[in-house]
Amino acid sequence: MIGLAYLGALLVSLGGIALLDRAHRLAFWSDWRLSAACVGIGVAAFLAWDLAGLALGIFARGDSPHMTGILLAPELPVEEVGFLTLLCYTALAAWRAFDRWVAERRGVDRAAGGAR
Repeated sequence: MIGLAYLGALLVSLGGIALLDRAHRLAFWSDWRLSAACVGIGVAAFLAWDLAGLALGIFARGDSPHMTGILLAPELPVEEVGFLTLLCYTALAAWRAFDRWVAERRGVDRAAGGAR
């Protein structure tokens, strides 16, 4: 059971980001197709980077009792895909929140006559 701890934590974290996304309509609840493309392209790019690093001997899978031990490729644990998905989804949601904040801030500045 301890072998599922890291994957479980990643899934719980993804669920938390999804709840924030839904509450504030940041990414998938705003435009699911574009969000899926952004996260998918990001995960694919990072996986390619990981595979290149593994092939060159730069990266290696560490041992941990908290991981499932399921490998997608030699030295590439299934948890890596979960981590990369969390990384890309969090970055997308944070960027959309920041972008919205800036847009709202500019709207307030315009209403005040443009003076800061």
